[in-house]
Amino acid sequence: MQYSFVTSNLVLQWAFVLFGCILSMGLFAQQSDFYSMRNRFTFGTDQKRTASISTGDLDGDGDQDVVIANGRHWPDQNEIFLNNGRGVFTVSYALGFFKSTTYAAEVADLDGDGDLDIAVGNDNAPNRLFFNQGDGQFVESGTFGMLYAPTRNVTLGDIDNDGDVDILITNRGSQNEICLNNGLGRFEKTIYFGTTDDATIDVELFDFDKDGDRDLIVANRDGQQNMLYLNHQMDFSEGFPFGTGTDETRAVAVGDFDGDGFYDLATANIGEPNQIYFGNAAFSFQESIMLDTVSDYTYSITSGDYNKDGKLDIAVGNSRGANVVYKNLGGRKGFIINPLGEQSSNTYDIEFVDINGDNYLDIIEANSDAVNRYYLNILPRRKDR
Repeated sequence: MQYSFVTSNLVLQWAFVLFGCILSMGLFAQQSDFYSMRNRFTFGTDQKRTASISTGDLDGDGDQDVVIANGRHWPDQNEIFLNNGRGVFTVSYALGFFKSTTYAAEVADLDGDGDLDIAVGNDNAPNRLFFNQGDGQFVESGTFGMLYAPTRNVTLGDIDNDGDVDILITNRGSQNEICLNNGLGRFEKTIYFGTTDDATIDVELFDFDKDGDRDLIVANRDGQQNMLYLNHQMDFSEGFPFGTGTDETRAVAVGDFDGDGFYDLATANIGEPNQIYFGNAAFSFQESIMLDTVSDYTYSITSGDYNKDGKLDIAVGNSRGANVVYKNLGGRKGFIINPLGEQSSNTYDIEFVDINGDNYLDIIEANSDAVNRYYLNILPRRKDR
């Protein structure tokens, strides 16, 4: 296990990293001290170009099932894996008839009937809706957004505050879209935001200013500025930048990482260290720390309290090198680095989720040209000893 205590002083930072390497001699293991990975902990054996992974109780039996989004630029079949209640996935089936160039397949109750539906975002192909029949069987139910756009992600949430779930589409190299729900799962009204050359990869919906509606936190590539846009009754003209302004940011996570009552932003960057930008009353994000000193190729980032110590931890999915869990020591005090094994995967998505029902957060990951894996949190097992 490698320790890295992050500070804003670069000299001290390197000294702490060196000190951590000395402490960790002989303690580095193939897997994290907190997560177990076995050969059977995979979603099938296929090695596809998987772009994202999402969860929800699709068949109504009380556990978390999994949706795998495959294809990216090349048509492939999206898949559903059913949980047997113990975090084992021995049943799977195809989602829909068409193979698609899918970047995202996200889960929410889109038609308001009480079960979970799926919105699928495709690259230069129609984005498709799949409505749940109540038992995990899905019927294709139309499209949403522009028919042929370079979609890279879809984010689901009530953006206009009318009680139903809307869809936000990020299009790399084209305008981003907000598709408003009419309450019945139809998305005929679209609002555009950004410019025609935006390189937006990820948008998080979060009530950042705590005024009761959801704001937009936008992660951009191609050296474009990352932005927080506050929602003022669907007016997103008030924006606050974060990052250097020239970052290659592929994903962002929101949380109060230092426990000061203000929300912070953690960025997954390509070719530069991942960062946390600390929030304040002015939304200036001037204070920041590096999660580590490596010039990562990080494609995904997520947050959650995996060890139940009251502090938000972070997991990142990397393209070059092992994925990593960062144990939070108190935000500005730094993080402990825990690699998830030594293998290098092209991980496009990583998520914290309790898949075996023990009330501890496990980890699932979506890998391109490799099997999609999950890791079980072993802290409850240790406490039972």
